[in-house]
Amino acid sequence: MLKQFFILCSGADTDILNDCSIGEQNKYAGIGATVFFTALMATIASSYALYTVFDNLYTSIFFGIIWGLLIFNLDRYIVSTIKKRDNVLDEILQATPRIFLAVIIAIVISKPLELKIFEKEINQVLLEQKNELTLANQNQIAEQFNPKIADLQGQILGLQSQIDTKEAEVNALYQTYITEAEGTSGTLKLGKGPVYKEKREKHDAALAELQQLKTDNKGKITAIENEIIALQGDYNANVAKTQPVIDNFDGLMARVNALGTLPWLPSFFIFLLFLAIETSPIIAKLLSPKGEFDYKLEDQDTTVKSWTMQQVAERKLLVKTDNDINNKVYTEIADEEEVMNYKRKKARELMQHQADAFLKKQKGVL
Repeated sequence: MLKQFFILCSGADTDILNDCSIGEQNKYAGIGATVFFTALMATIASSYALYTVFDNLYTSIFFGIIWGLLIFNLDRYIVSTIKKRDNVLDEILQATPRIFLAVIIAIVISKPLELKIFEKEINQVLLEQKNELTLANQNQIAEQFNPKIADLQGQILGLQSQIDTKEAEVNALYQTYITEAEGTSGTLKLGKGPVYKEKREKHDAALAELQQLKTDNKGKITAIENEIIALQGDYNANVAKTQPVIDNFDGLMARVNALGTLPWLPSFFIFLLFLAIETSPIIAKLLSPKGEFDYKLEDQDTTVKSWTMQQVAERKLLVKTDNDINNKVYTEIADEEEVMNYKRKKARELMQHQADAFLKKQKGVL
């Protein structure tokens, strides 16, 4: 049962192969098994690749099976169309386009499996790329907010500088009237005289101005700080909004690119393995000697070809003979008087009908 199934997978003519030896049947069963398991590997590889795209198990398996059937059909067609010939060079020329197609199929099958085999290494590369993208994204968003925040922070420093300047002025006035009272500067008279009072009043006025300045600037600074907090909130919101895009940066194309950054030798060996599997049925057919099945298939093909060519030749000869007979018959009766009179009568009737039709048409126009 299994042997017949693999023979069916090989694309061989079962009617002919059933009359061949067991060894010949086993050869084509082996070829069919290779075709079947190659299609099975294609199904697994495609399902995994599609799972990274759709992130849905059932959808991936469904389309993976369709892809596997497509590869199975292609491989079966490639193997079944290669026929043994008497000239090795003709066989190689016949197999060249099929080998080229097998190489393409091997690449398509091996790549998703490479992604699965080197999944841990690829995840590490993707993590590094995500970190770089995250930093680049944060810097890019920060460029939209940093100038505004820096300008607002500069305004806060300016307002604080006004307060500091006014405090320095008030402290200086305080020292002035204190030293005046102590008699260590100014009039150098101990006690609180008129000059002391004048300087004290000046200090008190400046102190009141300082308190008012602090009150006014504190409100302004609070408003500016709230504006900075709002900008920082907008920045964080933009970062949080764009971060999921970076977190999902692990699709099929990203994984293939990440695989390309890894050492090429392991991937190349996996590709060679699948190339050997994919081309093994073709190589087996090219290397194997012409067997019983090949002779019987050639006999069947040449029989049909010879019969078809014979039928075509007979039809051509029949047409040629019939034309020669017709030409000879028409030549012999061309000069008979009875035929000439009959043709003359019919020609006269035809001309009369034409004249009547022309007259009727002209009357209709008038």
